[in-house]
Amino acid sequence: MLGNARFDGRTFDEIRKTTIERNFLKYPEGSVLITQGNTKVIVTASVLENVPRFLVDTGTGWITAEYNMLPRATQNRNSRERERKVKGRTHEIQRLIGRSMRAAFNYDKIGERTIRIDCDVIQADGGTRCASITGAFVAVFDAINYLYNEQRIYEFPDYKVTAGISLGLKNNKVLLDLNYEEDSNVDVDFNLVANEDLELIEIQGTAEGLPFNKEKLNEIIEVGEKGIMELIKIQKNVLNL
Repeated sequence: MLGNARFDGRTFDEIRKTTIERNFLKYPEGSVLITQGNTKVIVTASVLENVPRFLVDTGTGWITAEYNMLPRATQNRNSRERERKVKGRTHEIQRLIGRSMRAAFNYDKIGERTIRIDCDVIQADGGTRCASITGAFVAVFDAINYLYNEQRIYEFPDYKVTAGISLGLKNNKVLLDLNYEEDSNVDVDFNLVANEDLELIEIQGTAEGLPFNKEKLNEIIEVGEKGIMELIKIQKNVLNL
């Protein structure tokens, strides 16, 4: 690294080039291809006319997520994860995506039905869980809009535009939106999920080497909020909000 630049030429607080393509697939009620640097994730949102058992006869809906990485999303082929052999990391990411979308939308208002999100990483170069969350918001918005346009719901639920961003700490310097090379070498690994009002939904921060203090945590969050707002601007532009 030279001066204030990273290996790919970005400044420390600069996000990767991010695009979101709506209606990427023909059949799902909501679908996007989100590209963040060299990370690419297909996100679909499917409307199912049922809910988990604990919500039956409550009139309340549900939003849940699955996450998967294709075998050649990475440099070396990984084995496919079968339903009975899903890794703990995958479970953690799925739960994170589901929690984030349930925080983003008033899902009580979608009726007794489920919106199931599927995030399929087709190319991984860091930040796949955060890209999945950012793309999922757009896909779920479109799925709910489908319900509204089809008059299966008569009021669009309240929502707050929500995104996720990865960060890291390397040599006491905060890096925003990590690619894989950076992610595998940082001293602190961090993920932040927040909405358009900068209300925090999830903070995940782990020291891979030396511990970090509260002042540095505040700096990481501040840089992360900058990245979140830039991603939300992209989401709003895509959705014409």
